[in-house]
Amino acid sequence: MEYHLQHDDHHDFDSALTVNPGVEQPPTVSNAALRRFLNRSRKPLTLADYVDGILQGNRTILSRAITLVESSLPEHEQMAQDIIEQCLPHAGKSLRIGITGVPGAGKSTFIEAMGSHLTALGRKLAVLAIDPSSERSRGSILGDKTRMEQLSADSNAFIRPSPSSGSLGGVARKTRETVFLCEAAGFDTIFIETVGVGQSETAVHSMTDFFLLLQIAGAGDELQGIKRGIMEMADLIAVNKADGSNVEKAQLARAQYVSALHLFPKPASGWEPQVTTCSSISKTGIDEIWNIILRYEQLTRDNSYFDNHRNRQAQYWMNETIRNSLINRFYTHPAIAKALPLFAQKVLNDKISSFAAAHALLDEYFSRQGQGE
Repeated sequence: MEYHLQHDDHHDFDSALTVNPGVEQPPTVSNAALRRFLNRSRKPLTLADYVDGILQGNRTILSRAITLVESSLPEHEQMAQDIIEQCLPHAGKSLRIGITGVPGAGKSTFIEAMGSHLTALGRKLAVLAIDPSSERSRGSILGDKTRMEQLSADSNAFIRPSPSSGSLGGVARKTRETVFLCEAAGFDTIFIETVGVGQSETAVHSMTDFFLLLQIAGAGDELQGIKRGIMEMADLIAVNKADGSNVEKAQLARAQYVSALHLFPKPASGWEPQVTTCSSISKTGIDEIWNIILRYEQLTRDNSYFDNHRNRQAQYWMNETIRNSLINRFYTHPAIAKALPLFAQKVLNDKISSFAAAHALLDEYFSRQGQGE
């Protein structure tokens, strides 16, 4: 192979290779400056613009409204609540399905397979996620949205990652409010996915109509690591990856779960939790899972559990919002923020009990509230 070397009369080179100067790079722009630029480059929307756009199914406006919901800026929070209030009369008509499972259960692949099945039936699907730790773990939806290429390109599907960080309660509340906006935009099926097996499952259960636990076979003790509470919440356990040489293992796992569910009391819904197998790759069992979900919906609507359950959820989130708001106001009050470390030090030095310190701080807060501070 022949190499042609460049010669430069103005420089002496120790190497026979010459590196040509590249294109000068522009200075790095901070994320904050970029965000300000993007905000200026987009036309500000009025409340009417947001509501009309959402009701017309405009996904760009829907996405911008969800961004307001996820924002912690006071002006954004107020606008978000105004949007939600006007969208609420048009919400509530979807079927909300919670999906969880152990890591490696194939949630993203399952969501794409099930989602594609539903859109083929003419349903409109929104996929949301609850993952308060996603900034560290790059949770399932956040990290695997690119894997759901088919569903991402589907005109009847909308995929929205969860906020990149935040407390479980905050992320869950914002996800629930996002559900209202998606319903107002015309999505009749909502998937709420959560990462791993932990406290976030309780949050998902508190905002969905049907709870699906996705499992896999061949990973050791099939019941190991599965908390009783999560098993009791499940309306359906689906053993995924039941294909190839794994079919027999999946059937065995199914039998184990059926036996385990018999140990639990019958749910208040009157529904007997089901166990089935499926394969997201070969698409087997996907239609059966959807039929099970529809049977559950029909049963719970007929016995009024469906509407009563939603009413209880609404009351639960009202109470949660009150509790979180009070906590936030307490800790952000200037006087409390100043006094808190002093009382904490007294507790550490055994000069005052934790109980007495807490009540002293609460008394200080409420006295100042009474003075209008």
